[in-house]
Amino acid sequence: MKQDLRTIVKALPDHLFTVHDGNAEMRWEAMAGQGYHTPTDRFFVRNHTATPVIDLDTWRLRVHGPGVRHPASYDYGDLLAMPARTLDAAIECAGNGRRFYDVQQHDPAPGTQWGLGAIGVARWRGVPLRYLLARSGVTGDAVDVLPTGLDAEFEHHGHVRRPLPVAKAMDDVLVAYEMNGRALPADHGFPVRLVVPGWVGVASIKWLGDIQVSREKLFTPWNTVFYPDVTTQPVKSAFELEWNAVLPMGAPLMLRGRSWSGRGRIVRVEVSFDRGRSWRRAEHHGQHLVSAWLPWHVEWAPTYPGPRVLMARATDETGATQHLVIPKHPFGYHFDAVVQHPIQVVHG
Repeated sequence: MKQDLRTIVKALPDHLFTVHDGNAEMRWEAMAGQGYHTPTDRFFVRNHTATPVIDLDTWRLRVHGPGVRHPASYDYGDLLAMPARTLDAAIECAGNGRRFYDVQQHDPAPGTQWGLGAIGVARWRGVPLRYLLARSGVTGDAVDVLPTGLDAEFEHHGHVRRPLPVAKAMDDVLVAYEMNGRALPADHGFPVRLVVPGWVGVASIKWLGDIQVSREKLFTPWNTVFYPDVTTQPVKSAFELEWNAVLPMGAPLMLRGRSWSGRGRIVRVEVSFDRGRSWRRAEHHGQHLVSAWLPWHVEWAPTYPGPRVLMARATDETGATQHLVIPKHPFGYHFDAVVQHPIQVVHG
C-alpha cells in the first residue's frame, strides 16, 4: 500500500492551535460562538508518527482472527453501503490537562504538555462495529478486539493498536467514515477510524485497516507500556476564553464553557471567582449528551481591577466531581482537578 507520509496535513494557524512537536492543541477561545460541535478546522490532532495519505483504491479493512467464524475484507464502497449510525461524541487525549500537574500542583509529569485543548466533539457517521463483528460471526468465547492503524510504525513498537473488550466493541463503538458531515480528513483518520465513546483517545484508532478478534486477552505496547491503566475519561471543564484574557470591569460579562465526562452526563457545573471560597451554579444550554459535552454559561460583573482566577467544576451522573487537587498519575494522564484559568480585569 502506497503512503505519502507527512506530519500534519491541515493548516495550523496560531489563533486556532498551539503546536506541540507534531501534535496540535485546540485553543479554547477558538470554540467561542462555534455551536455544539468542534469545527474540523480546529479539531485537535494527536499523532504518534505522521498523517498518512492512503490510496483508497487499494485500501481494505480486514476482520479476522480466531474469535470470528467468517473472516472478511471490505473496501470503502462496501462500508458506505452498510447500515449507518450518526453519533455526537468526544475524542480526548488521555494526557489532556497534563501541564497542570506542573503549573498548578508543581509536580510535572512527562509527555506532551497539553492544556485543556486535546479534546473535540464531532458528529461522526459510520458503521457500528457490532454490525461488522456480527457479520463475521463473532464467537461466544471471543474476548478482545484489536484494531490496528495504518500510520507508520512507531519506533520499534509497530503500528498503533490497542485492544478493546468484546463487550465494549459490541456496545457503542463506531467505524466512522464521516466527520461533521464530510468524509474524514486525512489528519482525522481517512478513510475510516474508530470512535470509542467515553474512552481515552488512543482507543479511537485512526486510519483503521485491520480488526483482529481473539479468544484470549491481548496485549500491545498501547495497553502495557504507554496507557496501561486508563480507559474511561474523567470529568473536566474549560472556559471558552483565552488564557490570561483581558476583561473589562463593571459591565456584566457572559462567561461560557463546556464540561464533559466519559462516565456519564454532566448534571451540575459551578463556577468560582474567588479561588474556590464560594461557588455559583452555572446555567446549562444546548445539547446534553452522554458521549459528548455540556455547554454552560454564567454571568459575572467584576467589581475591581487586577489579576483574577476563574474556576469551573462539574459533577456527572455517577457523582464524580472535580476536586481542587488530585494525586499525580505517573504518566500525566487523567488530570481532572479544577483548572485555575488566569485573567486580567481592567477598567472598562
